[in-house]
Amino acid sequence: MAASGPPILVVGVAHVVDLAAPLRRVLGKRPLDGIAVELDIDRFRALSAPAGTSTGGGGGQPMLMRLWGMVQRRLGDELGVGAGAEMRTATQIAAERQLPVLLIDDPIRETLFRLLHSLSLKERVALFAGAIVGLFLPGELVGRQLDAYQAEPTAYTDELRRAMPGVAKVLLDDRNEHMADRLVEARGRGLTRIAAVIGDAHLVGLCEALQRRGVGSERIPFSELNAVRAP
Repeated sequence: MAASGPPILVVGVAHVVDLAAPLRRVLGKRPLDGIAVELDIDRFRALSAPAGTSTGGGGGQPMLMRLWGMVQRRLGDELGVGAGAEMRTATQIAAERQLPVLLIDDPIRETLFRLLHSLSLKERVALFAGAIVGLFLPGELVGRQLDAYQAEPTAYTDELRRAMPGVAKVLLDDRNEHMADRLVEARGRGLTRIAAVIGDAHLVGLCEALQRRGVGSERIPFSELNAVRAP
């Protein structure tokens, strides 16, 4: 299918790295009709709530969601940024420029429901174990892992597909397809100049999903964005 309209700018980020300055440089100078973020409405509300404000309490959330949320918060604090800082920056830029924020991710509860009901016992144990181990990983080790990821990102996603194919399908492949559908739908409403801020592991898959729908994309991977991060 031939691409039509301007390409969608797809920006890859890491959820525990301070990318506020490079995001502002990239998004601030672009003519845009909207900024899309890898969030659903619940996560958007939680991210937008003032510090210390409850948005419904974590007690009703699935255990895995609570564990991974704790991991991201701890690592974000240890590395000097709050969890989700890059998505908060993207939504702030949209507000400053009076642009609509497009929430293109699946509802987190639906994603976790699909995940837990599609995994083998081995994959469930590995996923929970990884979340628990993440609670105790030192920030310096995470920083080194991010450096290694930047050098060869496809090696990490390839290893995930080999070790836990069910996790890769639900957390990467399915969500890439759904996010592409929502971006195409937004273009159908006249929002042709869109920047999408997503986790870097989704970058290649989302761009390929857009291409299958006849929509071109321009990629800025996490490695490029992080390389121009202000000291």
